[in-house]
Amino acid sequence: MMAAGLGGAPKGGVAPQSTRVSNLAHLVTRASRRLAGRPALVWGDRQWTWQEFDGRISAMAAALRDRFDVAKGDRILVQSQNCNQMFEAMFACFRLGAVYVPTNFRQTPDEVAYLAEASGAKGMICNAGFPDHARACLASKRPPEFVVAIGEAVFGESYDALVAAHRGEAVENVPVDRDDPCWFFFTSGTTGRPKAAVLTHGQMAFVAVNHLNDLMPGTGPADASLVVAPLSHGAGVHQLTQVAAGATTVLMPSDRFDVAEAWSLVEKHRISNMFTVPTIVKRLVEHPAVDDFDHSSLRYVIYAGAPMYRADQKRALEKLGPVLVQYFGLGEVTGNITVFPPGEHSLDDGAARVGTCGFERTGMEISIQGEDGRALLPGASGEICVAGPAVFAGYYDNPEANAKAFRDGWFRTGDLGHLDAEGYLFITGRASDMYISGGSNIYPREIEEKILAHPKISEAAVVGVPDPDWGEVGIAVLVAVSGETVTEAEIAAFLAEKIARYKLPKRFVFFDEMPKSAYGKITKKLVREALEERGLLGDGPAA
Repeated sequence: MMAAGLGGAPKGGVAPQSTRVSNLAHLVTRASRRLAGRPALVWGDRQWTWQEFDGRISAMAAALRDRFDVAKGDRILVQSQNCNQMFEAMFACFRLGAVYVPTNFRQTPDEVAYLAEASGAKGMICNAGFPDHARACLASKRPPEFVVAIGEAVFGESYDALVAAHRGEAVENVPVDRDDPCWFFFTSGTTGRPKAAVLTHGQMAFVAVNHLNDLMPGTGPADASLVVAPLSHGAGVHQLTQVAAGATTVLMPSDRFDVAEAWSLVEKHRISNMFTVPTIVKRLVEHPAVDDFDHSSLRYVIYAGAPMYRADQKRALEKLGPVLVQYFGLGEVTGNITVFPPGEHSLDDGAARVGTCGFERTGMEISIQGEDGRALLPGASGEICVAGPAVFAGYYDNPEANAKAFRDGWFRTGDLGHLDAEGYLFITGRASDMYISGGSNIYPREIEEKILAHPKISEAAVVGVPDPDWGEVGIAVLVAVSGETVTEAEIAAFLAEKIARYKLPKRFVFFDEMPKSAYGKITKKLVREALEERGLLGDGPAA
């Protein structure tokens, strides 16, 4: 792992200061002391006060420590949809100095087994709804030493039984330094192989403070936040921020996102903020239920993960008022690159700064760089690079990826864009071929490799194209083996068991010959041009 610590010898003969920081679990400790009887978490008809939430976290931490010998630095894989246990598990890991390793619960058993191996997970906490995932991890080359089951399951020890057995046991927050890892945030690169971005206690403390300062100022114990996205990624970071503020977290009652139910919860709990993606905002404001419930309590509807169509943005402003907050960030910078606050969203096309994702976050700095690493002038397009306390410590056990990701102290995002004269960022493209569908990063090479495992396919190229519902979707361009006949349905069925559903291309197009460069290389630019010539590309997103 590459450390993020400060280098160099001390100046002026002053001894270096300790890098000790507050354990992130102290955020719960603090809230439990100050707000003991106030609600920390609501899920359906159940509610936990801060004192109860803190107690359950300590009980699980005690079980992990005493029953399974979990210690500082151990990684704990968590496969679950949103539930109180998943949220508790994050802080139980932090409390022990262990590393929280959440998965995207939509991933396949084999994909999750790879994450278990790549992270070197000592143990696994798995929801009862995913027995195949638990089995795949236990059958992997480096299986976890234990599995804890959330709910009634045929595998592992019961999470709630362990909490009950250790109820009342106080567990101190383990001392941590700024660069001690607390979270492996799985992301991917152009290879499509997931990489564990190492998030640390010091980094995430800065992110929490920065979120409160830049995204939702004034948030505190009187506020409530509705969770409409998986806690494994951006929503988990957002809810960490709510804990820091002492605000109440409200989970959707079921796995299925129900718009009317969401609006009913906004009214019932006087929700003041939520984190989501443009496609969900679109669904929220286009559903008739938006007019059936009182949403006047909303102060911040934060969206990220993809551009928002201008028409959708205006519709949301008309329905919800000036509450939209956009940010741009990556897992490696933990959503902490730019912000576009409510006051700068406008219904007036003439007054609106259309197309920007905002300006630099407090304490962060953006540099638009050419291929040689030199900073470019405003208006010139280049790679978006970033520096500041929100930048991660590096990829776990991946020195090659770290060498490519950093240059002269700058983290290279792989995205292309430019800054205007006033410092507003405009993203113009991606250095990689990644596209974003429904807020999830999709990496074509991973899908292409799976497609090419089919015996009747000789070549494959997947590109992301604009889509009004999902932001972007994939189109797979395929060339069949000479003499073979293969159908779209056949390929879709072949992929269904190999990759998560959200990664499946929306369409499969068959070409007699794949477009190639003069060097015989398949380039996505030529593939896109060929699709456009055939009238198979949709309109781009509105500015």
